[in-house]
Amino acid sequence: MNIEQFYPLFLKAQKVTIDSRKITAGDLFFAFSGENYNAAIFADKAIETGALAVIVEDNKFENIDKNIFYVPSTLVFLQELAIYHRAQLSIPIIGLTGSNGKTTTKELIHAVLSKKFNVQYTVGNLNNHIGVPLTILSIKPEHNMAVIEMGANHQKEIEFLCTIAKPNFGYITNFGKAHLEGFGGFEGVIKGKSELYSYLQTNGQTILVNENDPIQVEKTNGYSPKITFGTSNSDYNYQILTREHCVGFILDNRTVISQLTGDYNFTNLCAAASFGQYFGIETTDIKAALEAYTPTNMRSQIVKKGDKTLVVDTYNANPSSMSASLQNFKSFIGSKTIIIGDMLELGIESDEEHRNILKLASELGFDEIITVGPNFKNVNAEIKSFDSTHNLVSYLTSNKILSENILLKASRGITLEKVIEFI
Repeated sequence: MNIEQFYPLFLKAQKVTIDSRKITAGDLFFAFSGENYNAAIFADKAIETGALAVIVEDNKFENIDKNIFYVPSTLVFLQELAIYHRAQLSIPIIGLTGSNGKTTTKELIHAVLSKKFNVQYTVGNLNNHIGVPLTILSIKPEHNMAVIEMGANHQKEIEFLCTIAKPNFGYITNFGKAHLEGFGGFEGVIKGKSELYSYLQTNGQTILVNENDPIQVEKTNGYSPKITFGTSNSDYNYQILTREHCVGFILDNRTVISQLTGDYNFTNLCAAASFGQYFGIETTDIKAALEAYTPTNMRSQIVKKGDKTLVVDTYNANPSSMSASLQNFKSFIGSKTIIIGDMLELGIESDEEHRNILKLASELGFDEIITVGPNFKNVNAEIKSFDSTHNLVSYLTSNKILSENILLKASRGITLEKVIEFI
């Protein structure tokens, strides 16, 4: 089975899935396998459920009469099918990466552009070597454009994802201290994320640049075509506004206030508004889209619980985003407790970065500081500390947090959101 032979079958499919539990009639099922599992055992059941075809990498499960096809690697076949499908598409695709704010920015861009276009976009954060192909393969004839989020934790990953998505436009949210272990330090982060710039420049495609970010300016100096935004002297200019902890700006004499907290979300909003203006979205529609967007994904999410205000930002954490969250939370009126969990994938810099965050938290003068995870506990001799979220939950069942405002911030692996119901 080769891609050209299989492609007509793909065009008849409802969707592509890698999860046997989510198969519905007309789907294509890619049966992945690993050391401890082999999804090919579900091939016959998938066909019985209504799957149009199944791709397996275990030849003993092949049954061409049932549309169960063997390939040497389901992953490679998935990626090659996505590349082939991308080549048939004539719609503009926006590629997005960065250390912080990728998913929020992607959703904001989608919200704005959807006011005029039928936009396909990355669901959740399916932004890796599997998620990007799945998103490309979800683009249908009725879509006018797409927004593809691309994540990475090591060199050459963004470069590879660009060969699949082939973006016509690109934006890097920022360069921060994320995945330092895989990238080999902060300079490695800059190099790895800038692979998006390299692809766009090599292929004569358009870059969106935040001109208030000196690294973005340096990396795109002299490049054209380029769309710029900033606080002055850019293609699109914005001035930050805040109202009751929510961030926004003025656009054509209209005040735009989002439901996002944190000055760090200002540039995310600006990027979405800039793409909106570039693609001809009316100002009133940009305002409506940005103000209506409600964060529900544990990213900069404000949750009211009784007489308390919780800032839930537990999907990801690194030294850059943690510092920004603490600085923003300091501006909240009233008593403040921070519950911060380990920042993962920092390698040899882990102890130093966790110490730096504790030092900053102490300097900002919060009423109470609670840490969760072994990395914080290893460098924490004085502050209330717990090995795990489970242990913190046990503590909270008999010890109430008295502060009016509570920040929850941690890497995904800490699952810090589990403590919300006990606050």
